[in-house]
Amino acid sequence: MDIGILGSLTVRERGVSITPTAPKPRQVLALLALRADQAVTVQTLTEELWGAAPPRSARPTLQTYILQLRELIACALRQGDGGEEGQRCAKDVLLTVPGGYLLKTGQGANDLRDFERLAGLGFRAMDAEDYPGAAARLSEALDLWSGPALADVSAGFHLETETRRLEESRLCALDQRIEADLRLGRHRELLAELTVLVSRYPTHESLCGQYMLALHRSGRRGEALNAYQQLRARLVRNLGLEPSAALAKLQRSILVSGPAGAPAPAATPAAGRLAPVG
Repeated sequence: MDIGILGSLTVRERGVSITPTAPKPRQVLALLALRADQAVTVQTLTEELWGAAPPRSARPTLQTYILQLRELIACALRQGDGGEEGQRCAKDVLLTVPGGYLLKTGQGANDLRDFERLAGLGFRAMDAEDYPGAAARLSEALDLWSGPALADVSAGFHLETETRRLEESRLCALDQRIEADLRLGRHRELLAELTVLVSRYPTHESLCGQYMLALHRSGRRGEALNAYQQLRARLVRNLGLEPSAALAKLQRSILVSGPAGAPAPAATPAAGRLAPVG
């Protein structure tokens, strides 16, 4: 089974889509796919679909959605075998387990697992100061994203929580990939990307720090200092907070270095306060 989470939901069994178009069965499949090869309880699925006040018909309705998914799986198994379903049946793929259900994926592709593997390699390369390796692995990980996770799925409490977690994981990988590129002297190449990112995340201190470094190393010291002042104004106005000590130190370093100077990469803040626009 091939699973795509990092963008639109795509689930294929033997190359045939089993992704339903109806919103609630799609929601069920999304949660099962997100937790592939792990049991998802009936209670969790019920909370996802109906929140804290499910209807009396919740359990039989959920069973109907499971039946619909199994019908799609059975059809995919038949088509994938050229009309012969073979040894496996739908209940071997979407299992009933004590207290819930489990989507058994086998050896197929899973973009979330690939992202986590590649990002992990990238983080370890950063720790080892292997900046070319870190930049390459983290770029591969980020290229797996085609949009926000599960962008075309209506989300309840559990999916909303998971998609926020995945977005934070993506931002962490992005932060470290940019840091690796800065260490490699790619500041001019980063300017266009960072201009978009600081506009999208206007109070994210790490991205702002990286933007300041890229600007300063590109001979745009005034713009780097202005980026700090804009961030500070937003933090004070929106959150009642001053910039972190690390970002303030970077600002002072740029201020005293003069037009030809370049503060060390280590001055970049390690993390930022996040408040995306829109």
